[in-house]
Formats: sequence, C-alpha cells, structure tokens
Amino acid sequence: MRRLQSYWYRRRALTVFMIPFSWVFTWLVLLRRRAYKAGLFKVSRLDVPVIVIGNITVGGTGKTPVVIWLANFLRKAGYFPAIVSRGYKGQASNWPQQVRPDSDPVMVGDEAVLMAKRCQCPVAVGPDRVEAARGLLKYNDCDIIIADDGLQHYALGRDIEIVVVDGERRFGNGYCLPAGPLREPVSRLKEVDFVIVNGGGVMRLEYSMVLAAGLIHNLADESITRNPDEFRGRQVHAVAGIGNPDRFFSQLKRMGLVLIEHPYDDHHLFHAKDIRFDDDLPVLMTEKDAVKCRRFASENHWYLPVDAQPDRRVGERILMLVKKLAH
Repeated sequence: MRRLQSYWYRRRALTVFMIPFSWVFTWLVLLRRRAYKAGLFKVSRLDVPVIVIGNITVGGTGKTPVVIWLANFLRKAGYFPAIVSRGYKGQASNWPQQVRPDSDPVMVGDEAVLMAKRCQCPVAVGPDRVEAARGLLKYNDCDIIIADDGLQHYALGRDIEIVVVDGERRFGNGYCLPAGPLREPVSRLKEVDFVIVNGGGVMRLEYSMVLAAGLIHNLADESITRNPDEFRGRQVHAVAGIGNPDRFFSQLKRMGLVLIEHPYDDHHLFHAKDIRFDDDLPVLMTEKDAVKCRRFASENHWYLPVDAQPDRRVGERILMLVKKLAH
C-alpha cells in the first residue's frame, strides 16, 4: 500500500496506464450514489440526528481525532452521543459488537477501542452501520449518532456530513482509485457541510485544524507520563501503523527527537517482535498502535496521544445545526 501511495502523490508514468480503470471506478461511484438518491437502494433514517465523519481519500487524514473531539464536544454541550464504526479488520465472528475501552482490538478494530477509551460514550462496530446504530439506540440513552468513516456508507441516512482532508497531501494526483487516492471525485466536497483541513493551507469554505500533542505515556504503566521535551535530542525507535506514518514522524522531528523510523501499513496487526529491538532505546508509537501493543509492552515503550483542535467555528456551527434538527 505504501508503494502504491508513492504513485498517487507523485506523478509517475505507471499512473497513466491505470487512468482508464480510474474512469470506470469513478463512473461506478457516481452511479451508486445516484441510485441511493433515486431510492433504488434503501436509505435508513434514525430517530436521532446522524453526523457522518469521513474522507474522500484512502489513507490517514486525522479523521479519528476529529471523531473523538466531536464526541467529547457534544457531551460537554449536554448531549449524549454514541459512535458507530466499521470495525475495520476486526475478526469477531458476530456483528455488531459493542466496544469498551478494554475490548480486544483484534476482534473489533484498533480505532474502535481507541474511541471507546477516549470518548466515554457508547461505541458499536459492524459492517452494517444501520444495524449497529440501532443497537446503540436500543441499549443506550443516546440522542446523537456519530458515524466514523461513514461518508460512503449511504445506506445510513445522515443529517450532517464532515470531511477531513490532509492539508499537506490534499488529493494527490486528483484521480480516483486505482490511479489515485480518491474514493470519490473532489466535486463530492460541494455537497458536504464541513471540510476540515488537517494542517497545511486552507482554501475558501474550508476550516483549519491542528493535532496538538499531549504528554507522552508509558505503555506498560499509563500513570507514568513524560513531557515531550524530555525526549528532545534523544534517539528513539518511532513506530507507526497508520494511514500516513510520515505525518507522525514529522511531528516527532519537529519536537526535536532523532528517529529510527519503522513504518507499517494502516491497521497493522502488531506482534511483540515488531516493537522490540536489539538496543535500549525508547520505542515511541501512536496512540492507535498502542491499543494493539499494550499486551506485550515493556517499560521502554511509550505512545504520544494527539487531540484535534479545529477552528472554533466548527463547533459553533455544529451546535446550531443540531439544534435546528431538534425542532
């Protein structure tokens, strides 16, 4: 996947040969969306507002931190949100699954466990997001559903759509899969309610966002924390199994760390050998990776949590839209 992404974000000759396949993919995507709009495929509406957070590109954009931010933002505003997600690469035999902070990420997916840990609200996962969302409403007292990575899951009706864009990589070469990184054409952004840009420049009708690093936590004992400045100038093993490992590595470099980089594919299923090295250097990873590595971590393993900090106008406008939906 990482090799393929190098073609998507740089103009390479091989891309030319994949463009016809990209045209076919784009046509099928547009046809599918029109079929839902025309009522040929069923769209299920829930009794509470549904906010979808997703992206139109393959790979990491910072979507999960935005989901966490929104859930906590709504909770502080007096709402009772719940989160529904795909549970990508989860190996559970039955779906949907209710997710707790101590759930096995191998069974329900790493992002779901991270969200349950950080959000203090109900989380459910399953390939059928409508079924998972109905389960949340049946067994929990929630008044808003947040659909993680549900932009293209049109079977679930939505009231608000939020797209998160990587401000550095944007839309790559501008082609849909497989010639480029796009799941849908860029024109899809004209239909959504919010375009939130993670870093980089912000264009008209877009909202800015940054990912702020917190204290570094010890993976074996989370009560032990360190200020990032304590790692400044030190060499560390940097491990990242996320959609865009380079973003994590760049963040650590800006913090003054000297890296030995270990990139993995997104949602990589870690084993002990993946984070153990023949030296005594600290091993630093993302929080998403940490939920999968906790069971075999030692005192030498650490993770860096990040918090989404979007333009304050995003929260203000979301509350305004939600209040309108209640009337």
